[in-house]
Amino acid sequence: MRAASWRGCDRACAQESEIAGPALLFARQMQQRFLSELAELIRFPSVSAHSRHKEDVRLCALWLAEHLRSIGLENVAVTRTQGHPVVTANWLHASGRPTLLIYGHYDVQPPGPLSEWETSPFTPVVRGGYVYGRGASDDKGQLFVHVKAIESYLRTAGALPLNVKCVFEGEEEIGSQNLAHFLRWHPQAARADGAVISDMRILGADRPAIAESLRGALSVELEVQGQGKDLHPGNFGGAIHGPLQALCEIIAKLHDPRGRIAIPGFYEQVRELSPIERSYMARVGPTDAQILRDARAKHAWGEPGFSLYERTTIRPALTVNAIRSGDPGHSEPAVIPSKALAMLDFRLAPEQDPDAIDRLFRQFIARIAPRTVDINVRTVFSAPSVTVARNNFIVCAAAQAYRKGFNARPVFMRTGGTIPVVPLLQQTWGLPVALMGFALPDDGFHAPNERFSLASFSRGIATSIHFLHLLGTASIRTTEL
Repeated sequence: MRAASWRGCDRACAQESEIAGPALLFARQMQQRFLSELAELIRFPSVSAHSRHKEDVRLCALWLAEHLRSIGLENVAVTRTQGHPVVTANWLHASGRPTLLIYGHYDVQPPGPLSEWETSPFTPVVRGGYVYGRGASDDKGQLFVHVKAIESYLRTAGALPLNVKCVFEGEEEIGSQNLAHFLRWHPQAARADGAVISDMRILGADRPAIAESLRGALSVELEVQGQGKDLHPGNFGGAIHGPLQALCEIIAKLHDPRGRIAIPGFYEQVRELSPIERSYMARVGPTDAQILRDARAKHAWGEPGFSLYERTTIRPALTVNAIRSGDPGHSEPAVIPSKALAMLDFRLAPEQDPDAIDRLFRQFIARIAPRTVDINVRTVFSAPSVTVARNNFIVCAAAQAYRKGFNARPVFMRTGGTIPVVPLLQQTWGLPVALMGFALPDDGFHAPNERFSLASFSRGIATSIHFLHLLGTASIRTTEL
């Protein structure tokens, strides 16, 4: 079904059908079981970035596939890629109804310093209204919201109000390296009328939000090679320009004293928002104080002239994620290491081209690098920014579903993160996308003690049930927002 054929989108939203009501009741009755199953999923240390967890990622994919099969989804498959598997499933018996693609990822970030976790990252614990564990909110909990909504429908009605396809990948945290190739070889997996992705935060427990933009990304490794071997600083200090020192000097030149990125031409593609757009952001978005509180930081930093919400969503940023030198397994202060490496992360504003920024960065590094060392730049990952149309039918359905599930009207929110599959679905497959998150600002994405609110889990499932109902019955008001 083409989006243009949704003639019923302007009809008033009908009362919940006899099908959706029982599904909502079932979901409420099964909350404890649903939570127990989510905990099983969190237990898998499905860290895609570490080769030692390759088998854990595979076992997680197999568990997820079996779970999808057990709730009534069909054509369930675990497809190998050059990296980690893609899990697919569908239910395609709603003749004449639209088809919804549900995307999520079951891989997770490394846990980081275990000493900073209050409990083991892969032993989920429920306390204070949250389930704690790596991947609880990013993205296993949010993915599971839609899985449990589907189950609630199938258990009570024996059918869904529309056709559904699921694509759950195991490489999102490392840039979805093999997803495009997978979809080229399995095009039927992405053929749909629209897609929904839940892998982002809302503004608060009672403040749902639809993401309307995502920043682009460019991740690079900057390696500095110096002398042919590690040296004793007592013998060579003052005679050799240490690679680690040279790397620090280079990094210090990437920003000017005001906090702006110092690469010439870097801001040429950055689109300035209108006063109306910035006023809307100021009215509905988080305050500087809220962002600092969520970050557990005392002081702000960055480009002047913009709020912290603007700096993290509509403005570009460059962060130093890691610096390594010498033997990572030993701390040896009396050594001039022979090489040093930094991991740098660019977040790009709407309309900035990652390839163009990559070229500008390399040119700048070549110009400022000391002649005493050799420089190597490796591009690890890149993805363009994303803007989502506010008035597409699937966003309208998401807005109405939020109103029912959260009993609150959602706002549009700009997001500073990057989800590589979104431009792929929009540009390659032409799918309208709804970015409807359920995580809270302090759920700790990528941080120790990551968690997912039990209330958000419950409300999210109800919201997804309403979402499926609205899309299946086409009772959507395009003037909702």
